[in-house]
Amino acid sequence: MEINLLKKLLQSSCKASLKAGDKILEVYNSEFSVEHKGDSSPLTEADKQSHLSIVASLEDLSYPILSEEGRDIPFEERKDWEYFWMIDPLDGTKEFVKRNGEFTVNIALIHEQKSILGVIYVPVKDELYFGARGLGAYKVDEYSKMQEKSIQDLMTNDNQLPHKFDRPYTIVGSRSHMSVETEEFIAEKRAEVGEVEMISVGSSLKLCMVAEGKADDYPRFAPTMEWDTAAGQAIVESMGGTVVDRKTKTTMKYNRENLLNNWFLVTN
Repeated sequence: MEINLLKKLLQSSCKASLKAGDKILEVYNSEFSVEHKGDSSPLTEADKQSHLSIVASLEDLSYPILSEEGRDIPFEERKDWEYFWMIDPLDGTKEFVKRNGEFTVNIALIHEQKSILGVIYVPVKDELYFGARGLGAYKVDEYSKMQEKSIQDLMTNDNQLPHKFDRPYTIVGSRSHMSVETEEFIAEKRAEVGEVEMISVGSSLKLCMVAEGKADDYPRFAPTMEWDTAAGQAIVESMGGTVVDRKTKTTMKYNRENLLNNWFLVTN
């Protein structure tokens, strides 16, 4: 894809994430109710409003949209999509319900099963992570105050990822889905490198921590869906990291018939 077009799509998706974040915060700061989806995971009004907001922002950009809230699109319909948006309107609904702030808006652009553009917005902190193939990866604080700046203006050396941190070897894991296999990975890493710090956070913030340089590894040996990882993968790969499918031993791919991810390992 031509770089100027990629920048235009990145700009649009960043603004879409902020609008969706505003919708989420309206619900977050109210007395909201919680429903349950077919897999018993929670669904709030915030998921629905964020989904509608993102679709309204992106629907004029010519590409189809695959969202957690629109997961029932048949494979026969989507298998021939060359480009499409993969969105998670509210990643970390359990964290939202707990009111701990660890939830995000995720928007990715997929091209021939590869995530080439990713935006992750953290509404409570007003932090924006974004990256795209050939453009690098970046983090912007107080994005709501910077939204009128062009993507080019936001792509500064100060914002570029990863940053440098003085820290021990660090592994980040899920706050809600710690598995035995993950604990074994941590033990093996301690035997290999010595001191290892373990941090637990929710949602796609784990991928953001690797991209930012706050963590070295994110092992995910528990279920996730494609929309949980697509945006974060684009950001991690844009800063030079990897997201490897543990089953295929290759880069994670998207728009498969079964949208359930295999286990994977994120490294910087």
